[in-house]
Amino acid sequence: MNPSAPTVPLEHLDHLWFQITGTRCNLECVHCFISCSPHNRRFGFLSPERVKQVLEESVALGVKEYYYTGGEPFLHPQIVELLELTLQYGPVSVLTNGTVLHPQWVRRLAVAEVRSLYSLEFRVSLDGFSPQMNDPIRGAGTFDRAMRGVRLLVEHGFLPIITATRTWPLEQEGEVVGQFVEQLRRWGYTRPRLKILPTIRLGAEAQRHRGYRPWERVSQEMLQGYDLFQLLCHTGRIVTDQGVYVCPLLLESPDARLGPELADALRPFVIRHGACYTCYVHGAICTNAPSAPPDLPGA
Repeated sequence: MNPSAPTVPLEHLDHLWFQITGTRCNLECVHCFISCSPHNRRFGFLSPERVKQVLEESVALGVKEYYYTGGEPFLHPQIVELLELTLQYGPVSVLTNGTVLHPQWVRRLAVAEVRSLYSLEFRVSLDGFSPQMNDPIRGAGTFDRAMRGVRLLVEHGFLPIITATRTWPLEQEGEVVGQFVEQLRRWGYTRPRLKILPTIRLGAEAQRHRGYRPWERVSQEMLQGYDLFQLLCHTGRIVTDQGVYVCPLLLESPDARLGPELADALRPFVIRHGACYTCYVHGAICTNAPSAPPDLPGA
C-alpha cells in the first residue's frame, strides 16, 4: 500500500474497452501481463447481449471511441458482428495477435468501415522484426502467422498499428524500429505504423523477469504539473464478464473492480499500483497514441 498514492478522477468517459474474450488466447506469451493462454478462464467471454446493453448505455455518457481486447478477440464467435455493430456508435480499435484472421472476416469488416461514419483500427502485436526475435516470446511460428495477418489487413485497405513490447535496451531503439519498418515493407506493408510499448511487470512477466519494486509507485508530488490525460483511468474504463474495471492493466487487482455496471464505475481511482507508475512514466500506453520513452522525472 502506498499511503501517498494520489486519487485520479474520471474527467470524462472517452474510451470504453470491452474485454471481449476475457483471458482466453490461442497464444501463451511469456510476458503477458494478465497471463492469457488457451487455458486461462479467469475472465470469460462477454455475451453479445451484454455488449449491446453497454453500447446503448455509452451513448448517454458521451463515449468517444471503443476498444476490443482479450485474450484474443477473434476467438469470439460473434466478434465480426459485434465490431460491425459498434461501428454504428463510434470509432473502434481491436487489439489482436493477427494469427487467426480469416479473409472473409476482414472483407466483411472492410465493407462495414466503408459504410460507417467511423473508423476501424487494428492493432497487431509482434515482439520482434524476425522469427528469431519474436517467436521465443510469442511462440514458434507466430511471426510468420502474424505477418500473414498484417498482409491480409493491408490488402483490404487497413493500416494496422504494429505494437511491440520493448524487450531491447533503449539505446537500440532506433536500430530496432528501423529493422521493423524494413521487414514490414518486405511483407508489403509500405506505410507501416509502429507503437512501442513498455514492459508491464505483472502476470507472466512478473514470473519471467521481475515484478514492480516498492519505489515504482506514483506519489502526490509526481502529479504536480502532470497532464492527467496521459493516464487511461482519467478518461477510460473496461467492461469484463465480472464487472467494470478501471483499466486493462489491472484486471487481477481486486480494488480495480469499480462495480457491476458502467454507472458504478464513474468514480475516482487511487493509483497505488506499480502498473500505474508505468502508465505515468510512458503515458498513453493503452490508446493508439505513441507511447513516450521513459524520460520523465523519477523514471
